[in-house]
Amino acid sequence: MISGLNFKILVVTPEKCTGCRICEMACSLHKEGVCSPSRSRIHVVKWEREGIDVPMVCWHCEDAPCAKACPVKAIYRDEETKAVLIDEDLCIGCRECMAVCPFGGVVMSDEGKMVKCDLCGGDPFCAKLCPTEAIQYAKPSSYILAKKREIALKVMETLRPTG
Repeated sequence: MISGLNFKILVVTPEKCTGCRICEMACSLHKEGVCSPSRSRIHVVKWEREGIDVPMVCWHCEDAPCAKACPVKAIYRDEETKAVLIDEDLCIGCRECMAVCPFGGVVMSDEGKMVKCDLCGGDPFCAKLCPTEAIQYAKPSSYILAKKREIALKVMETLRPTG
């Protein structure tokens, strides 16, 4: 079960999100040098059924299924920030981490390597620039983690193709 983390992550409050996508632009500009939502490590998903926008981002999980799935051990936890990171030199672009992430937190770069939120070294730009504070860099409680996981899983379920 989910327990309270002893380190900070990006805590998202979808009800506060206006869908402005400033977070996507801030991330892509900071990480890639261009304003391009497709090159961001955070993606805002419009959840039509509920009438809200949900910023989807890596949760830097305690058990990190992406790290467990990586066949070359390119995913590890940073000792200082506690962020789950990808060593791009080791990454082979197999997409195993992307397949097991329940939050859509891992994507493939234009260079064929997997990329994800690295918390900007402990000072995330998306949280600093979010005008409504829908994204905050904070220590989440167990209750908040459980509620956010529930929302994220519902959103991901509506996005999966049925067949």
